Parts: sequence; C-alpha cells; structure tokens
Amino acid sequence: MLRTENIEQAVQRNRDELFRFGTALLFIVGIMLFTIVRTDGGIDGILMVAAAMIGGYMAMNIGANDVANNVGPAVGSHAITLTGAIVIAAFFEAGGALIAGGDVVGTIKSGIIDPDLVADRDTFVWLMIAALLAAAVWLNFATAIGAPVSTTHSIVGGVLGAGIAAAGWNIADWSVVGQIAASWVISPVLGGLIAAGFLYIIKRTITYKRDVLSAANRMVPVLVAFMAWAFATYLMLKGVKKVIAVSFPMALLIGLAIALAVYMIMRPYIARATAKLENHKASVNSLFTVPLIFAAALLSFAHGANDVANAVGPLAGINEAITSGGISTKAGIPLWVMAVGAIGISLGLALYGPKLIRTVGSEITELDKMRAFCIAMAAAITVIIASQLGLPVSSTHIAVGGVFGVGFLREYIKASYARMLDEIREHHSENDPEAVETFLTQFEAADVAIKGEMLRDMKAQAAADRLLGKRERRGLGRVQRVELVKRNLLLRIAAAWIITVPIAAILAAMFFFMIRGMLLP
Repeated sequence: MLRTENIEQAVQRNRDELFRFGTALLFIVGIMLFTIVRTDGGIDGILMVAAAMIGGYMAMNIGANDVANNVGPAVGSHAITLTGAIVIAAFFEAGGALIAGGDVVGTIKSGIIDPDLVADRDTFVWLMIAALLAAAVWLNFATAIGAPVSTTHSIVGGVLGAGIAAAGWNIADWSVVGQIAASWVISPVLGGLIAAGFLYIIKRTITYKRDVLSAANRMVPVLVAFMAWAFATYLMLKGVKKVIAVSFPMALLIGLAIALAVYMIMRPYIARATAKLENHKASVNSLFTVPLIFAAALLSFAHGANDVANAVGPLAGINEAITSGGISTKAGIPLWVMAVGAIGISLGLALYGPKLIRTVGSEITELDKMRAFCIAMAAAITVIIASQLGLPVSSTHIAVGGVFGVGFLREYIKASYARMLDEIREHHSENDPEAVETFLTQFEAADVAIKGEMLRDMKAQAAADRLLGKRERRGLGRVQRVELVKRNLLLRIAAAWIITVPIAAILAAMFFFMIRGMLLP
C-alpha cells in the first residue's frame, strides 16, 4: 500500500512539473509567433525573435526568484496564503510594470560599460542577447537550488562579461563594479539592522508590557502610520516616476500627509480590534495582518515598476538597434516589450515562485506577523536611505537580510533571557525551590522595566552577600546556544550572492563568442 502511494505521489509531482514546463514553453512559443509577425525576416528578424524569447525567459525567472522577497515574509507569517500571495503579487507586479515601468531605460545598465567602444550594431545586438541569456540561465539555476539572488546584479554581470568579450577589459567602468561589490555587504546589513531595530522597538513598547493590548492601542497605529509614510515615499521616488515625477522633499511631505490619514483611520480600527482580543502578546500578531497585505501589494508594484527593466531593458535596446540601425545607450520601451516583461514575471511567479517564497518566508527562520512587518519596513526604508545617499542596494539582499536580522535578534534575546534565568536560579540555589519558582513566575509576568529592577536588586544583594564568586559568574555566560536561523541556508545564499556577477559575466562571455561564431560570415 505504501509503495503504491509513493508511486502515485511521484507521478503527481511529474505531472505538476510537466504542466509548469508546458505552460512556460507555450508562453515562449507565443512570444516567438508574435514577434515573427512583427518582423520582416532575414538575420535581423531571427535576432529579434531570439531576443524576445530570451527576454520572456528572463522575465519568468525574475518572477520565480525575485518576487518571493516581496511576498515571502507575509506568507511565512500566515498573513496571506500562498495562493493569495501569488494572485496579489502577479496583479501588482504586472500593474507596476505597465503603469509605472518607465518610458526610457538605460540598456547599458548603470553605466557598466562604455557603448562607444562597441564596434558596430551587430556586435551590440550579440552582446545584449548574450547578457540577457546569461542572466536568465543563472537565475534559473539559483531558483532551482533555492537561493534568492539579485536580478539586477545578474543582468549587470551579463552586460559586463559580454562587453569585455566584445571589446576588451577597457570597456568596463570598474568604479561601478566596485560599487556593486560593496552592495553585497551594504544591502543585507542595512536591511538586517533596520528590521531588527523595528522588531526590538515592537518588543520594548508592546510585547514586553504587562498590558499588551493597551500598549498595542498606543503603538500599532503609530507603526502602521510610519509604514504608510515609508511606502508612500518609496512609491513616489521609485514606483510612479513615469506617472508623476516628484522631488525628495515633496515625496516626504506626500508620505507624511498619507501617514496622518492612515493614523486617523487606524486608531479606531485598532481600538475595536483589541477589544475582542485576549491580553496576550500572541494576540497582537493579528493586528498586523492588513498592513502586511498592503505591504506585499505595494512592494510588488514598486518591484514591477523598477525590475521589469532587468528583463526588457536589453530587449528594448536590441529592438532599438535593429529598427533604427544604430547603437543607443537609452531606448524607449514599446508597449509589447513591456507586456512581455509584465506577463513573464507574473507567469514565472505563479509557476515556479512557491519554492523561493517558502525559502524566504519559512525556511530561514520562523516568522510571525510582527517580524514580517519589520522586514517590509526595512525594505522600504533601506531603499529610501540608499537612494538619497547614492548607495547601490539590491531589494533581494535587503529583504533576505531583514529575515536574517530578525532571526539573529531573536537568537540574541533568547540567549540573554536564558542567561537571566540561570543567574536567578544560581542566586537562589540555597533557597527553597518553591521560592525560586515564585520569583521566576513574577519575573516572567513583569514588563521589561520591572524585570530590569528585579535583576538589579538581586545582583546588589548578591554582591553584598558574596553568594556568587568570580568562577560562578563566568560560568553563567556559558548558556547553551540557541540557533533560530538556519546556518546552511545563510552560507548557501551568501555564496550565491558573491558569485552572481562573476558567474553571469563568464556565461555571457561564453554565449557572446558562441553567437558571434555562428553569425560571422
């Protein structure tokens, strides 16, 4: 019986995989047929068809890998279901791409290479096709092994490698490459610190209080209003630049006005919600459900508006080069090209996104709604800070860094609390066990300020009575280590981040030489 069930499960998995592959293949074939109708044939027509198919393939890989960072924490915290997250993300990713995707995009990403050193139009087209294919292949592999990587870094590595293969080492702007390398550290560290900071604030102001519901009534509207300010500012600066261009001060003022409106709405809503809850910190989690759903939607919209260029920017450059017959550092994105990116991202998310959503949402560390809220806040605030300071950051690295940040903070808090309990037990070692348990019960029920007073009083008495010697005090620090973050995933993801640009560059150089070898007379 068990053997039959195993066979049935294996068959079902194969059917699911075949369905995903077949649907993706139909999308690529649809792009091919659509592009064939639009072209005049010849070598240029073949190159345009190939570029469009690779652009669609790249878009699906962005959806499968990068979008998980926007909705993964919300799914992992059970604020929304996996299906709900896919529907929300697909809708808002496509909306962001089509509504605010930007009418002009630099095809030479971030000035990574000097287009004046590219020999001719054909070389430029081969370079862009090789870069796009290399980035897509690397993203596909990273998704297969469950490693969330930066799509921006992937395409930059592809352009860099193909550019060097086409025109030599001097074509690269190595200062930009250095900035990108710096972002490997800047992005996750900033994201982790900001997420951990917000979680610490929530714990100190809400969950560590004796009356958590009263504390939640005061603080949750403030936190949600702050989130509204951050996301409104973020969308003004990064998400709706095609629809309306605003300065940074104006974006801050618009965000502040929206935050005040959100605060006025949230105060009575939170008051009604807390009236139905029990006075327990677990109850506070439910108050962050609606903000998390909005956060997932807004992050997806901004991601679609910005990162769709990673899929269709090179494709737009190829289209411009073929139609105009020249090389352009900037290329307008036709609607059909933008649609390829928007549909591809949504389709890739629906077909292959669940794997990375689970990795980000639940496999790195356990997330509840408060922790997921902190990660969403970190994503928006880090991008705002970095954009104003001119620091290169990756939204993928920020989100994953935020997940690790809240995980490591939880480890530190757990270890610190364990040391406190050991210290209490050691101090009362000669007392009646019932007295020890009474003290521990009072300690655990107290809020954080009273806990500090109880520990200070206990340590003062210990110093007076000389109950603890130097050796005993030193031994208290050797509490068994609590690990709430999976180290193997940390190492795997960090390794994938470090090698993204080099691997994409090597693949792109190989693809460039292959394409040139096939097309040279």
